[in-house]
Amino acid sequence: MNPFTKRSIIIGVVSILALILFLILNPFSWNDAGNRTVVERTTGEQIVQFAPGIFYAGFFAKEKAWPNQISVTYQDTNAQLEIEDNGIEVGQIMVRFSDATTANVKGITQFILPSDEKEMILIHNTHRTPQSLVVKRLAPYTKECLQSSAQLMSSEKHYGGGRAQMSQDFMDQLKDGVYLLKTEENVVFDSLEREKKRIYQTQIQYDKKTNAPKRKLSSIKEYGITVADAAITDVDYEDQVDEKLKKIIDAVTKSSISKQELMTAQQQTLTAKAKGEQALVEIEYQQKQEQTRQVVEAETRVKVAEQEKLQQKVAYDASILEAKKIKELADAQAYARAKIMRADGALEMKLKAQVEVQKVWAEAFSKYTGAIVPQFQTGGGTTSNGALNFMDIMTAKTAKDFALDMKNTNQSTAQ
Repeated sequence: MNPFTKRSIIIGVVSILALILFLILNPFSWNDAGNRTVVERTTGEQIVQFAPGIFYAGFFAKEKAWPNQISVTYQDTNAQLEIEDNGIEVGQIMVRFSDATTANVKGITQFILPSDEKEMILIHNTHRTPQSLVVKRLAPYTKECLQSSAQLMSSEKHYGGGRAQMSQDFMDQLKDGVYLLKTEENVVFDSLEREKKRIYQTQIQYDKKTNAPKRKLSSIKEYGITVADAAITDVDYEDQVDEKLKKIIDAVTKSSISKQELMTAQQQTLTAKAKGEQALVEIEYQQKQEQTRQVVEAETRVKVAEQEKLQQKVAYDASILEAKKIKELADAQAYARAKIMRADGALEMKLKAQVEVQKVWAEAFSKYTGAIVPQFQTGGGTTSNGALNFMDIMTAKTAKDFALDMKNTNQSTAQ
């Protein structure tokens, strides 16, 4: 065999053995994201690798991976103490309310492990595994806080709107420690049985100086563990509570129906009353309208009468003035005629009368059938005809009756 070939084989075998030994005694390790790794070296030194990736652990070092967050779930009936998705199922938690009734609670609580190396090493040295930490510290602490929160209220109060308050009390105790409680005796009215009962209520103790709740020392704060979140997803009451709540619900429902019927009846009464009042208002309004109309008509008639009276007065005054005017005019005319008659001796009237007289006897004379003048005259005597004598007589008589003076009085006077 070629010495060179033999040497190569020996080197190759040694290299393989060295590689195998290196892999077995590998001083490097790997930390997954979301975890931290606690390393125990042969020298007794302990370190915690928080950053993800490869790191130097040392030869023959022991390593233990811890999740950064651990979830304590209590959803199932039975516990499953294996880590799954950084959570451990511890089973449903039974709580007892202040009225001694019980319920099974479902929920989840998330805890954050400390980022301080010393605190993490303390947790590792105390519990060694995440399962031990959950079973011996986190789960009991969660149960204690949950039961303490339930003791602060009755199941009826919890059902009637105390869920949020219970969740708030639960979260507050998880973060800062369990409340120190005290029991007080009180007399309350049982809405279901409708009688007074003596009950014992659990109250929080408060510091007189700071007025802050008194608490039990938190079993997780000393290790630097904090609470990320906590949620109560369901509360399953015992059968006794369900029956009691059912009776309460039925009673409340009947009471609500009765109240609703009462409110409906009251509303109908108010509606009827309102409609009656509205009808009265409408009637009153119509009557007032009629009264107003009658008043307006009466006032209108009065004003019309006053206007007519005023017009009549004006007409009366006008008629008086007109009569006065006519009288004055007649007086003036009479005075004028009297003046004229005194001035001319009533010549015009006399002439008119004379004319009328002449018309009468002229008409009568026209009907005379005898001879006006003599048909035969035999001498130069002064004998006259009867007709002519009649004419002379009538003329003289008329003149005498009217005392006719054909001469103008003014002229005669002037002469």
